[in-house]
Amino acid sequence: MDKTRTPAEDDAVTEAAVLRQLLALHPTQLSVEELLREIATDPEDFAERDAIELALRDLAAAGLLHRNGDLLLPSRAALRFDELLGD
Repeated sequence: MDKTRTPAEDDAVTEAAVLRQLLALHPTQLSVEELLREIATDPEDFAERDAIELALRDLAAAGLLHRNGDLLLPSRAALRFDELLGD
């Protein structure tokens, strides 16, 4: 039986994808537009852009990423967590 994801689960998947990409490319700082091109299926699609913008807002509010103007980078907490998990 297929399980349909809730909107909250969709949001969590998008947040995880955004954070994984920022961590994978660190120390490179990405702009929002570069991030959209990296992870969006269709960077021009409003719903996809909106979901990614919401993920950025929520990750910043949680202290997992920093925005410096249009540039994005993972926070020290996110980097340390990634380091502890290892790959």
